[in-house]
Amino acid sequence: MAQVRSAVVLGALTMASAFGTHGARGEERLTFEKDVRPIFKAYCLDCHGGEATKGKLDLRLKRFAEKGGESGPAIVAGNLDESYLLTRLREGEMPPGDKKVPAEQIAIVERWIASGAATLHDEPEKLSPGIGVTTEDRAYWAFQPVRKPAPPAAANGDRARTAIDGFVVAKLRERGLAFAPEADRRTLIRRASVDLTGLPPSHDEIEGFLADSREDAYERLIDRLLASPHYGERWGRHWLDVAGYADSDGDGADDTTRPYAYKYRDYVIRSLNADKPLDRFIVEQLAGDELTPRPWKDLKPEQVEALAATGYLRMVADGTSNGGGDLALESNQMVADTLKVVGSTFLGLSVGCAQCHDHRYDPIPQDDYYRLRAVFEPALDPSHWRRPGQRLVSLQSDAERAKAAALEAEAQAIQKEIDAKTNTYIAAAVEVELQKFPEPLRGKLREARDTPEAKRTEEQKTLMAHNPSLNISAGVLYQYNQKAADELKKEQERVTAKRGEKPVEDFVSVLDEAAGVRPETHLFHRGDYRQPTKAVAPGDLTIAAPEGSRFDIADADPKAPSSGRRLAYARHLTSGTHPLVGRVLVNRVWSHHFGRGLVDTPGDFGALSIPPSHPELLDWLAAELVDSGWSLKTMHRLIMTSTVYRQSSRRDPAKDQVDSENLLLGRYPVRRLDAESLRDAILAVSGRLDARLHGPAVAVAEDAVGLVSPADDAPRRSVYLQMRRTRPVSFLSAFDAPVMSVNCDRRTDSTSAPQSLMLMNSDFLLNHSAKIAARAQAETPEGFYDASKPMQERRIAYAWRLIYERPISAEEMEWARGFAAEQRGLLDRENAKGDRDQTVLAHLCQQLLNSNEFLYVD
Repeated sequence: MAQVRSAVVLGALTMASAFGTHGARGEERLTFEKDVRPIFKAYCLDCHGGEATKGKLDLRLKRFAEKGGESGPAIVAGNLDESYLLTRLREGEMPPGDKKVPAEQIAIVERWIASGAATLHDEPEKLSPGIGVTTEDRAYWAFQPVRKPAPPAAANGDRARTAIDGFVVAKLRERGLAFAPEADRRTLIRRASVDLTGLPPSHDEIEGFLADSREDAYERLIDRLLASPHYGERWGRHWLDVAGYADSDGDGADDTTRPYAYKYRDYVIRSLNADKPLDRFIVEQLAGDELTPRPWKDLKPEQVEALAATGYLRMVADGTSNGGGDLALESNQMVADTLKVVGSTFLGLSVGCAQCHDHRYDPIPQDDYYRLRAVFEPALDPSHWRRPGQRLVSLQSDAERAKAAALEAEAQAIQKEIDAKTNTYIAAAVEVELQKFPEPLRGKLREARDTPEAKRTEEQKTLMAHNPSLNISAGVLYQYNQKAADELKKEQERVTAKRGEKPVEDFVSVLDEAAGVRPETHLFHRGDYRQPTKAVAPGDLTIAAPEGSRFDIADADPKAPSSGRRLAYARHLTSGTHPLVGRVLVNRVWSHHFGRGLVDTPGDFGALSIPPSHPELLDWLAAELVDSGWSLKTMHRLIMTSTVYRQSSRRDPAKDQVDSENLLLGRYPVRRLDAESLRDAILAVSGRLDARLHGPAVAVAEDAVGLVSPADDAPRRSVYLQMRRTRPVSFLSAFDAPVMSVNCDRRTDSTSAPQSLMLMNSDFLLNHSAKIAARAQAETPEGFYDASKPMQERRIAYAWRLIYERPISAEEMEWARGFAAEQRGLLDRENAKGDRDQTVLAHLCQQLLNSNEFLYVD
């Protein structure tokens, strides 16, 4: 399926090159570099110009193709019949295998040959091995240096508030469109609250905002939400998706839990709440260990945070956890998966496609993939692999360790006294038992009893076997002397209590380099770790730098505790000059605010991506991120105070005819609550939400029907629930929460039958519908809604406000009364037990929680 998609998209790209860039058919001749080489690269160069030139045919240059190979010229300019390559393509003989060149792309090659097989410029005399990076590759928008364009001037009536609005309204004006009207205040506060905290606003917060007549009331709202500790939980969840966060190793059926993974999760939440500059945030995750001086003892809180940050590079599945399996295979797979995460997080490229051969679509030679691997291999070195348990750093201070040792010494002293007393009681019990035997036998039994088991003669072993009553130990002393056993039990409790005073030793899982090891990275033939070839030095992708200035990394001093490679690379990524990092980061932020990015493939900015809808705005935001000191909260304020963000979501049929998918951003997109926000909102309106921050993951358990839920129905926020790869929380996964195979750079947004079933039948929703009803019964004030109405109607109105965050209308009350009467009639006919009014109200609450108004944000 992926191959089909790739072929279709590549076809669209090459057709766009043929007609979109050149104008209408026939206006300009097709060229090798822009139109034909991308097709050859995707389908042919793996065998004819990448690692090999099968049949001595090299297709990297047009003149190489004209020269041909063992079968003669591959193409003859202007002559389709003599172009043997074209014949092989038409007949499906080339390339071999199932992946064939689509007909529309063969047609491009035909037209190019027929029109004279033109090139854009003179071809070089020779090429270095491999596909290489061409001038045309460097011209691609994502690899151009980021420059900050001047925002277009807004016209009168455009309602532009920020530079963002200038870029967007300019595009709208080109199509005869304008911004939608501004959303009302009640809509804005719910939109902003869910966006920044993942929680619905409270009634008091809504009323306070509605009553705030100050001109900057909305800006004050944004600042208050950004200052909320729940902001870090909400936006931390977004980052954890990209990092591939999981609380288990994914080592097959065992799926071993990661007891300290939560420290990385909490690091992310704390960092975002503190508005830690994103450049520092990135450097700590890639090289926090290299920022922390050794030895790692008596660590300061900020040092622990830096070490915990390296959990980013420990998040992918680790098949080496349980000690089984093929260590070389599993460790190399973990390295490969980690590079995929780094690539999609910071580079916005599918670098993993270059593991086995030069990337078929993007300018990433196989050498570049292994240059990236060399950056990380000193810490992820399969030849010196460390399993998860070997990557733990103790957080116990020297003072705590000394205290623990002193307490242990005290415990052992008490234990020594107890042992002596125990031996006395046992000896006495043995003597009592011996008195039950005849005198001649008594001496032999005593001698056998006193002889260590390993030194007993066969006769002594037989005696003891036939007289088990003499096998008296501390564990069975109560059978012979209950009073003595009780006394010893109390004494033993003293030992337990003393050891309980010892400081608990805590750990953090860290990615670091083994001391004194600087492995040499080799390119693997066809990606097979068992077939290493040439050595490769560490560095960044060639395409990420101007011609001739590729970023290479030299190792630190051999005496240094680490190679310094990851730290150098992290600082390079956050230098502010990298063409990809800023664009990728701001695009991801934009996508979480609007449901889709300016580039709709946030983890892939390569040739198969969808080009940016607003390229100038993307570059302006990327430059502004650096200019603002890498402040994520500044970026939020900028986006959320814009007119683009504050528009109504109401659709306009006339506007839809011009821009049906809202790519021009002429209205705010309606979005469904994501999985975590939905669960958290239900907990919030039921009054059960546990708002505590941080801490170990809440364990999950599978019930009798296979549904996985938090143990004991724990009401912690969803970000704190244990994320087991083999046991995803059923409610969350039904609403598209990812199960981390590697990472998730973009969630799906599906509408499916399991979602409806979960909303109708799950214990979670049924229980919380009942809890909302109970809350309405307990909290509805006497005069609420209309004092003249029956109490049940007032409770309906109160539940309505709890769930929808607004008053109920007269029409809605009429519907609710009818629904309640129908439900009451059914309960009466069934002679249902319990409080029928509360049951009716619970049924109504369930209907409201199932509604679009609750499930969607507009």
